[in-house]
Amino acid sequence: MQERKYPIGIQTFERIRKENYLYIDKTDLVWELTRESPYVFLSRPRRFGKSLLTTTLDSYFQGRKDLFEGLKIMALEKEWESYPVIHLDLSVTKAETTVVGLRNVLLRLLEPFKAIYGESGEYETSPGGQFSGIIHRAFMKTGKQVVVVVDEYDAPLLDKLHDKELLDQFRNVMQEFYVQLKANEAKIKFCFITGITKFSQLSIFSTINNLTNVSMHKKYAAICGITEEEFATDMAPDIAMLAQEYECTPEEMHAKLKLQYDGYRFADVSPDIYNPFSLLKCFGLKKIASYWFESGTPTFLIRQMQHFRTDITTMEWIEASASAFDRPTEAMENALPLLYQSGYITIKDYDKETDSYILSIPNKEVRVGLIDGLIPSYIGLDSSRVQDGFALKFWRALKRNDFDAAMQEMKAFLAGIPYVEGFQKKLAEVKNYEGFYEYTFWLIFNMLNVYARTQVKCTGGRIDFVVQMPETTWVFELKVNGTAQEALDQINGKGYALPYQTEGREVVKVGVQFDRDTMTIGEYLVG
Repeated sequence: MQERKYPIGIQTFERIRKENYLYIDKTDLVWELTRESPYVFLSRPRRFGKSLLTTTLDSYFQGRKDLFEGLKIMALEKEWESYPVIHLDLSVTKAETTVVGLRNVLLRLLEPFKAIYGESGEYETSPGGQFSGIIHRAFMKTGKQVVVVVDEYDAPLLDKLHDKELLDQFRNVMQEFYVQLKANEAKIKFCFITGITKFSQLSIFSTINNLTNVSMHKKYAAICGITEEEFATDMAPDIAMLAQEYECTPEEMHAKLKLQYDGYRFADVSPDIYNPFSLLKCFGLKKIASYWFESGTPTFLIRQMQHFRTDITTMEWIEASASAFDRPTEAMENALPLLYQSGYITIKDYDKETDSYILSIPNKEVRVGLIDGLIPSYIGLDSSRVQDGFALKFWRALKRNDFDAAMQEMKAFLAGIPYVEGFQKKLAEVKNYEGFYEYTFWLIFNMLNVYARTQVKCTGGRIDFVVQMPETTWVFELKVNGTAQEALDQINGKGYALPYQTEGREVVKVGVQFDRDTMTIGEYLVG
């Protein structure tokens, strides 16, 4: 079979079609989207195909029928009329740190359209004024309504979330820019705006009160990303190719890729969706790895998690209403909306009766990459030192049931954790050293993609820590002000191990005492 071309880093629909790159056909959904509402908003995580969607809309509204031959839209579209398209990619504003810089970049983005449709001159001095003038002249020159496509609309704002004064200044510039969309409503055929997060209509889009948010609409749940059905059919040759590389069956490879890249859902009724960027890069490089995090965990996310003092051990299997996580970014009361909108947690289930959702980390790639980004902030060590130096040794010792070796590795590791300014001080103030060690345990096990939970509810109370390995379940009780024997007695007395004794794994109970002076494990007992 001839090796296929994967559009890694290529987001232009025209180039993908002309140069015969692999394309998963979403054009039926694109056609539906253009008829949903004159003003449409969609949020999706980074590297999920939003830019490809915007360039597809660009080509469609330019009437480029030749690019769509053989695709689903051909059975739907009969007219193929051409409209003037103003397509703006605001990703170029990310690095701007001043209002003057932001305004100048917006003006530069508009220059190509001034060359096409002309400029008025002295009265159009602001970005919004020039934007409005271009829309007006495009309408007058062509005699047709204008299509506006805005990609990464929130790029100027994300890294400013921690700085309220600067955020307000940037927001004012963008509000003056976007208000022109409403002011020119009669001249606009269709407007599509996309980005990662959701800023409220009042603060960013001002008077665009007819903006339709389809981010959680089940009809468009699969408009970005690759569904399980598309993966199993359109990408079957790619799965077989990679299986050959790894010397396994296609079925086994399918399961490996599902664990690594699948697991996203964007509506109450939604197919499971694979991360398209990571999946294509995996096939292109013939290697399963964590590609979504090549540029690291975004600083805006880490800052907001620290700002809200996010308990990272509670990031899995969260029950919440849609209003708790699909809310405007500036109205956040915790980091949950940002974690969801950025793709670090996703919908896993929906209860129609209570209108509530279950949210959790999507897959192995996100879990490992997220932990890698959090370790420096939460325990003050470089993640590579944790993973390559300690975590693998600890995991291997547990896997072979050599608990003494595992605990000696843990003891040495904890003794080497540096003072994290503010964080350990706060723990000391509330006498919650156990919380620090729970964080540390949780980060380590999740880096290794081992199922680990803290503060697990059971009929006898709350278990400090549960770790489930393929053949063994470890039930930990941690004591700072107490002994290892007291910890073990608590596990037995409150029946903490009982829920796991029918699962077919060996259940091991561990009482651990921490030494506050040495900041590491003192004694431990296994029962």
